[in-house]
Amino acid sequence: MSGPVDVESTTFADHTTMRIGGSVDAWIVARTEEACVEAVVECDDIGAPVLVVGGGSNIVCSDEHFAATVVQVACTGVRLSERDGFVHAVVAAGEDWDSLVQRTLQFGCGALAPLSGIPGLVGATPIQNVGAYGAEVSELIDSVRVWDRRDRVVRDLAAPDCGFDYRSSVFKSQPDRYMVLEVAFVLPYTGEVLVGYRQLAQALGVAVGEWAEGIDVRHAVLELRRKKGMVLDESDHDTWSVGSFFVNPILTPEDAAHLPAECPTFESGAGIKASAAWLIESCGVQPGYALPDSHARVSSKHTLALCNEGGATSEEVLALARDIRERVRERYGIELTPEPRLVGLAL
Repeated sequence: MSGPVDVESTTFADHTTMRIGGSVDAWIVARTEEACVEAVVECDDIGAPVLVVGGGSNIVCSDEHFAATVVQVACTGVRLSERDGFVHAVVAAGEDWDSLVQRTLQFGCGALAPLSGIPGLVGATPIQNVGAYGAEVSELIDSVRVWDRRDRVVRDLAAPDCGFDYRSSVFKSQPDRYMVLEVAFVLPYTGEVLVGYRQLAQALGVAVGEWAEGIDVRHAVLELRRKKGMVLDESDHDTWSVGSFFVNPILTPEDAAHLPAECPTFESGAGIKASAAWLIESCGVQPGYALPDSHARVSSKHTLALCNEGGATSEEVLALARDIRERVRERYGIELTPEPRLVGLAL
C-alpha cells in the first residue's frame, strides 16, 4: 500500500474512549483522502472485511480478536471563508471536532458553540447527526463528501440527500457503503448564538430565545458537559464511555400520553421525544449503578452514560445495558435504542 499511512498492530481498547475491545488483524491510519480511499478499495478488491473508524468515541467493540482490517480516517485540512454573510467551512473528516468549534469561534462565528466539547472527529458528526443544547449539525451542513463503496466513486451529497434524522443519517443506516471524507458547513457569520435550550439559557442567565456571545455559550456548555462527565478526562473514569449510551425514544402522541406527567417530553418532527435519562432513573437505576462483580457501571454524573471503571469487558457493558433496557421495557413498554455502533456485539 502506498501513500501516507501507518499500519499498526493494536487493539480497539487503545483507540476507543471506552477503552474496551480486542486485537485486530491490521490497523491502518490513513492521513490523506487518497490514502483513505486506497486502503478501503484494496480491501474491497480482495473481498477482505474492513471497518472504517474515526476517533473511537462512538463504538463499543468485542473483546474477541477482530479478523478484519480497520481503516482510521485521519485526513486533515480546514478551509474557512466568508461569503454573503456566511462562513463557509470545508473540513477534512479527520479533523478534531472541538478544535473546529474553537477555530470557527476565533474566525468570528458562534454557530457551533453549543456543540462544544463533543469528542471525536468531524467526519463522525454527519453520521450521527450529532446534537446538543438545542443545535444539530444537520442544520449547518451544506454537503458531505464521501467514498461510495458500492458504486466506487467519490460523491458530494447535498444535505437533503444525507437522510438526516434524530441521531441518524444515510451514513449510519448504511454503515458499510459510505466513508465520509470531508464535510462542508455554512454558518451564519455572527459571533452570537440564539439560545434555544432551557438548561443552557439558565447557565447563561438569559431567557430561551435570547442571544448570547458564542464564547460565553462555549464556556457554559463545557461546564455543563463536565458536570455530566461528558468531556474526556483520562483521570476521570466517568468519561471512559461513549457519552449517552441510549437515544431519547421518539413516541407517538398516544404512547407519550401514557407516560407519567413528570417525565420530560419534547416536541419532535417525528413525534414526541421522551427523556431516556428520566425513564432509566425512574426504574431504579441511579448514578454509579452496577451489576454484581462487574467493572462496568453507570456514570456517577449522568445515568445515560455507561462507563468502564477499569478492567471492564465488553460483555459486562452489554449486560449492564441489557439490564437497563429490560427495566424500561417492563415498566413502560418502551424499547431503548443504543446510540453507539456495536462492533462484533449485539444488544
